[in-house]
Amino acid sequence: MNHTTTKTDYLVVGAGAAAMAFVDSMLSQSSATFAIVDRRARPGGHWNDAYPFVRLHQPSTAYGVNSTELGDGSVDAVGLNKGLRELASGAEVLDYFDRIMRRRFLPSGRVRYFPMCEHTIDSEGIHHARSLTSGNSKRFVVTKRIVDATHAGTSIPLTHSRGYTVAEGVECIPPNAIPHLDHPRQQYIVVGGGKTAMDTCLWLLQNDVEPSHIRWIIPRDAWLLDRANLQSGPEFHGAYLAGLAQQFKAIATASTLSDLYQELEERGQFIRLDRTVTPTMYHCATLSQAELAELRRICDIVRLGRVISIDEDRIILEQGETDKKKDAVVIDCSAQGLRPVEGLNVFDGSTVNLLLVRVCHPCFSAAFIGHIESQFEDEAEKNALCQPVPVPMLPSDYVRMWVATFNNRLRWGQYPAIESWLTECRLDEGARSMRGIRNDDEKVQAILKDYRASVRPAVENLPRLLAQI
Repeated sequence: MNHTTTKTDYLVVGAGAAAMAFVDSMLSQSSATFAIVDRRARPGGHWNDAYPFVRLHQPSTAYGVNSTELGDGSVDAVGLNKGLRELASGAEVLDYFDRIMRRRFLPSGRVRYFPMCEHTIDSEGIHHARSLTSGNSKRFVVTKRIVDATHAGTSIPLTHSRGYTVAEGVECIPPNAIPHLDHPRQQYIVVGGGKTAMDTCLWLLQNDVEPSHIRWIIPRDAWLLDRANLQSGPEFHGAYLAGLAQQFKAIATASTLSDLYQELEERGQFIRLDRTVTPTMYHCATLSQAELAELRRICDIVRLGRVISIDEDRIILEQGETDKKKDAVVIDCSAQGLRPVEGLNVFDGSTVNLLLVRVCHPCFSAAFIGHIESQFEDEAEKNALCQPVPVPMLPSDYVRMWVATFNNRLRWGQYPAIESWLTECRLDEGARSMRGIRNDDEKVQAILKDYRASVRPAVENLPRLLAQI
């Protein structure tokens, strides 16, 4: 086994979206050097293992790194996302990050990339990258900080361990495998209630599977965001700001958490699959109204809790059981996705932890952390500007997220240099919505006025809602 030594200012562990956004931001605003270590063969993190029909569930304009647009900002003319900004496919996202690495990072001469390597720390606290192919080890002398970009820990169907047993002979596959099915099945059983399960059901419906042939096992229903409210740019006439204003009004007027969710739904911000079922999950996932209508075509829905075991002719769940056709294919969409992170600071001595600092915006958060790292020295001040925002798991996390997001935003407003950076940040959907607003556009000016007036009442009522959690 060979050992070599590399000196670097920052050792970045991981090459997913957050890592790429952080390094991109630092490259633009510092002269630092970086070594990126990742177990996968190419940048992009969990996108390398995602199912082939995956797409972003937010507009491409809000994803990726700050320096380079993802996609061309076009509006989809056909399909279930018609009339809304394009959603990059998984292949497009991977190509995007590959181009960022090859055309921006590596040519800078300040980034070295170590794919197919495992990050380890020896007994003396020295950091290494051990090749997964040769076993050779690279030793790092880190002059500034370790950047931990692994906290998302995204769990996806292809790589996670199922939480239920499957009897021998039962066909149970991840969604990655369904485009390769070579003959029809009498029954397609989708396990999971999150965005992956929704994508899978939509793919089946779009590929000629009758709704009556789909059984959807939903352990927990989710509150979802209407994607139409997340459209920024002048051509959407203030839709993003109008949506935020409606959310803030719901926060301001709600007296209980149940009131809040009902208000958000009545104001067109929250949507759910079945209005008779109260959701117990929230992950910031989005749907278009057309997608929601498609999913509602599926009537064979099982809500008996999590799956415990799958036998040849039945499925055992926490609260009962259901039958199963013998030739059914079970599609496992039960992976958790993002995992919650508690008890960490963004800046922790020699480590930078890439956590959320704004509600449901991982790429923006990482780019912002890079900006703060490049412009500020005092760790206490940096942490004050980057208070972690919780990863949402439960509906009540909606409140916790907005409390932290508002607190951060109020602090940022005290720094003109930060305000200037936010104004130019392509990943800041609010700033993007502000650009191009004409003074003579009375409709959008009215939306802007309404949005600004909605902030303070929401901020004032959030502590009362937070106390109920």
